[in-house]
Amino acid sequence: MPKVLKSSNNDGSYSYLIVCTACKRSHAFDDKRWTFNNDYEFPTFTPSMLSRHQKSDDSEKVVCHSFVTDGKIQYLSDCTHKFAGQTLDLEDI
Repeated sequence: MPKVLKSSNNDGSYSYLIVCTACKRSHAFDDKRWTFNNDYEFPTFTPSMLSRHQKSDDSEKVVCHSFVTDGKIQYLSDCTHKFAGQTLDLEDI
């Protein structure tokens, strides 16, 4: 099953979406900032993804910093969620 969804942007570029288990939302890798190995089942994006956002109830700020390599997401130690320091398989999109 695919782990990545390719989405067209208005300017002719693309974003590649993955589901983040920790954030319970998608993260978008823009084709102008990240490289993608074009493998939709075992994707690799470089460099790392750093996402900062508020929880939906505005209770706290979330930091999610990860590498996506060979279909796995490695959450770095500066994450503020419970998966910090863990590596998980990417979810199907």
